[in-house]
Amino acid sequence: MTVKPVINYMNQLQQLHESLLSLSTRKTEALKTNDVAGIQQLLLQEKKHVQAIEKVEKQRERSVAQWASEKDLHSREWTVSDLIEMVDGEEKELLQEAHEGLFLVLADLKQQEKLNKELTQQSLQFINMSLDLLQPSIQSVNYGGQEAGKSTAKRSIFDSKA
Repeated sequence: MTVKPVINYMNQLQQLHESLLSLSTRKTEALKTNDVAGIQQLLLQEKKHVQAIEKVEKQRERSVAQWASEKDLHSREWTVSDLIEMVDGEEKELLQEAHEGLFLVLADLKQQEKLNKELTQQSLQFINMSLDLLQPSIQSVNYGGQEAGKSTAKRSIFDSKA
């Protein structure tokens, strides 16, 4: 058996990750514009991509295991780096290209998701700050000392009975 199926699966993984990177970039724009509905739609699409990636990754793993068993190499789990060392010629070049391409896309995706995480955290901090401004603590509104704060029951600034 050749490693061509492994190369094909790696190319599929690269395409799926490039598509996921595109979704992640769109998610960044949605986060910047506070488009909640768009973010939810993108998250559903991301979930489908992740499921497809998991499926292709399992197929790639099976293909590598099959290659190793046909070569009577049962001692351990084989990685793509191991395969690159084991094969030669055109297969080695193709496998290296697929490995490097996938690695680069994964690095870009990691950076994009890091940016999205930071944007999400900043949005949450802004929301918490806005809520704190709308509902300041009673003690910060009162000018009394600690005794005045203890004797009064906690109550909302807004009259809930009105």
